[in-house]
Amino acid sequence: MNLVLLLTVLTVGISMYAWSNDQLMQSWTMRPYAVARDSRQWYRFLTSGFLHADWAHLAFNMIAFYSFGGIVLAILQATFGLVMGNAAFLLLYLGGIILSDLPTYFRHRDDRHYNSLGASGGVSSIIFAAVLYAPTIGIGFPLLPGIAIPGFLWGGLYLAYSWYMGRRQGDNINHDAHFYGAVFGFVLMLAFVPSAGVAFFEQIGVYIQSKF
Repeated sequence: MNLVLLLTVLTVGISMYAWSNDQLMQSWTMRPYAVARDSRQWYRFLTSGFLHADWAHLAFNMIAFYSFGGIVLAILQATFGLVMGNAAFLLLYLGGIILSDLPTYFRHRDDRHYNSLGASGGVSSIIFAAVLYAPTIGIGFPLLPGIAIPGFLWGGLYLAYSWYMGRRQGDNINHDAHFYGAVFGFVLMLAFVPSAGVAFFEQIGVYIQSKF
């Protein structure tokens, strides 16, 4: 079983189990207020990434993760070898989950009612790592089947939307996790494969020239 499939199966299994185990759900969910007052609960930064609110939340994240994860894992294994490639992939995914929760923690550490869960930060990290390497790959919209735009344009719209909605805080979605997870994935992938930075702009240039 490759690493992408293993993480997908683990996340699905843990999320489903937590739906019928409220104690696990409550103890693993990201609660900035609790972490700020008990440093032993730091693990919530990671464990919250293996929980999801419902089937729709879980399916959306895992389909996106599985779709792009294989591309990123193959690149990293080709660059660093099997063991170190797997380690780099884990750093991208798990690091995205943890780091993307930091802004949430600082913003809501005095809000006793705030909590969040989901792998969105890690999934965003993986998607944007793939976009760096293949910026013209077509990415669609969940509510608009059959419509796809190049990854670099989709990524720009995604970041702008996540930043805007994160400032509004008008719904129950942790848009900050999406934004910071995406930035983390793009930057870390660039650090892993510096040559991808030049290729990123070259591919975009070729794509634009082909359209005009």
